[in-house]
Amino acid sequence: MSPLMLLLIAVAGVALLLLGVIKFKMPAFIVLLLVSMLVALAAGIPIQEVAGLVTEGMGGTLGSVAVLVGLGAMLGKVIEISGGAQVLSTRFTALFGPRRVIAALTTAAFLLAIPVFFDVGFIVLVPIIYGFAKALGVSPVKIGLPVGAIMLAIHVVVPPHPGVVGGAEILGADIGWATILGLAFCAPLGVLSYFVAKRINRREIPMLPETAEQFESFGASGTGTALAKTKAPTSSMVISMILLPIVMIMLGTVGGSLVAAESTAANILGFVGSPAVALLVTVLVSYYLLGVRSGWTSEQTGKVMDSALAPAAIVILVTGAGGVFGKVLTESGIGTVLAQSLAAAGLPIIVMAFILAAILRASQGSATVAIITTTGLLAAAVEAGDFSTVQTALILAAVGFGAFGLSHVNDSGFWIVTRFLGLSVAEGLRTWTVLTTVLGVAGFALTAITYAIITAAGV
Repeated sequence: MSPLMLLLIAVAGVALLLLGVIKFKMPAFIVLLLVSMLVALAAGIPIQEVAGLVTEGMGGTLGSVAVLVGLGAMLGKVIEISGGAQVLSTRFTALFGPRRVIAALTTAAFLLAIPVFFDVGFIVLVPIIYGFAKALGVSPVKIGLPVGAIMLAIHVVVPPHPGVVGGAEILGADIGWATILGLAFCAPLGVLSYFVAKRINRREIPMLPETAEQFESFGASGTGTALAKTKAPTSSMVISMILLPIVMIMLGTVGGSLVAAESTAANILGFVGSPAVALLVTVLVSYYLLGVRSGWTSEQTGKVMDSALAPAAIVILVTGAGGVFGKVLTESGIGTVLAQSLAAAGLPIIVMAFILAAILRASQGSATVAIITTTGLLAAAVEAGDFSTVQTALILAAVGFGAFGLSHVNDSGFWIVTRFLGLSVAEGLRTWTVLTTVLGVAGFALTAITYAIITAAGV
């Protein structure tokens, strides 16, 4: 099938998806599954393989998301109902002042995102975002947008995240330089994220009814009168619950690099530092410290945690369906065909790196897949180009920033952010998609300028 026809199929699929969700108000889960099947058939995928592809796309996404969202929702719920989020938000508001709280949390998110994957870190911070929003009397989107954006920036350009690590391996880029340059570029992007999100949030953005209801009841002891007797945890205890999974993940990442690969120590550290284990341990610790020790019975604590799973199920299923759509677009070859056609255009390699990654990101959804695929397409050119160590690291950063923007309906991260912040698909495209794209372009601009200076200096 010709590249033009594949492009038209992809565009028609996205248009049909948006029409169903925005115009006809159909459930996103159903529309995503239906459009995914139609696109698969139109792109020439054999009919007998379509159902299996749907299952594979759903399973591949939920394998990494479902456990994390479920455990993260439980942790958030117990922090919320115990009064921990309110205590922490009040403490931060008093410490930094109402005008600096969003900036302070964005800075904290910058640090959190270095060792923790984007979806895990955002889920962990959701109750804090809600708590701060309650304390400030604003919608959670005003706080959640800059927080999510800077975390995604770190995810695409700073090791040890999988896309940039895999891309560095393919291009032969130095991980140390990738880390230094990634952090250097993301620092000003954190500031830009704060101000761009502030501008986007000038108007009042309506929340989805189900999220609005959840947000309005946030912090209320609605699970029984006995819960009203629970003493609120201290702010240090709540911070400890947030830091525990981060510390465990960092221990696995950093500690694993200091011991011999495949050794017993490396295997243990890898187990301890896996996000699912880290969140499970944290949930168990919070079960005791924020629940039983604070005055709830074991049964009451269990009911509080169980109550988090119903709202989380919506996020999980919609995210999984988004993964199905991305899988179909990947298997159909739409992104790869377009990228290969563009690769023959003869653009400078730093520009090519950004554009290829952006096309692949927009066409199939996953930033990690976009980075790995783009670096694979560029590997031969980089090897033949005799680039310096710093130049190669900058090319890798350009790929990462290309994969940063254009987060939309085929990206599972889009659904996590929009559903937790209560954004409709249309509002998600106007806010989250715009913000990630602006920051992606800004990040590339910083990278390109640095590349030009480095090249001129012969470094």
